[in-house]
Amino acid sequence: MRAVIQRVTSASVVVGGETISSIGRGLCVLIGITQSDTHREREWMVRKLLNLRLFEDESGAGWSKSVSDYGLEILCVSQFTLYGILKGNKPDFHNALTHEKSKVFYHQFMDELRRAYKPELIKDGQFGADMQVNIQNDGPVTLHIEPNLPPAKERKPQNPPKKDKGKRSAATESGVATAACAEAGDDASAAAAIATAGDDVVDDEEETS
Repeated sequence: MRAVIQRVTSASVVVGGETISSIGRGLCVLIGITQSDTHREREWMVRKLLNLRLFEDESGAGWSKSVSDYGLEILCVSQFTLYGILKGNKPDFHNALTHEKSKVFYHQFMDELRRAYKPELIKDGQFGADMQVNIQNDGPVTLHIEPNLPPAKERKPQNPPKKDKGKRSAATESGVATAACAEAGDDASAAAAIATAGDDVVDDEEETS
């Protein structure tokens, strides 16, 4: 996606001699869509439009406030020519998303923008129409932005659970029991401990089989 953002004191869209949308102070945004755009680019663009600090604060400090801070309006206009390239002196637009796919994508973008802000403050042109866009640029302030997102990370398969390294062999259990009882000087107890350890390991093996 590409956007040309203009800070305006007013803007309007005229189709067939009739004004179909207009705003006062806020942003007029021309939106271009390309072949590789996904929902990630839409989400990025929505966040940027609502949070770009293009306005002065109450003390007059520039680049301090966003449309969201002041509750200002946004007028969006679809603009496939933003993806034009030149072949000699003739523009070529093959990098723009096709008309039908672009229409769906653009309306999804507008829906997400309205959900993220105040629907009554989001205005629109008419997709695919011959529009006259009237802009009273304030400043002038004009920005060109587009997302440069890293590739989406693929979900890695989870590693299989590791075997329980805490389980000890019959020989180990026997050795521990023998040592413990030998220190106490009790051979009979040592023999009993060895037998018990062996039984425990057998039981463990039967439960896991």
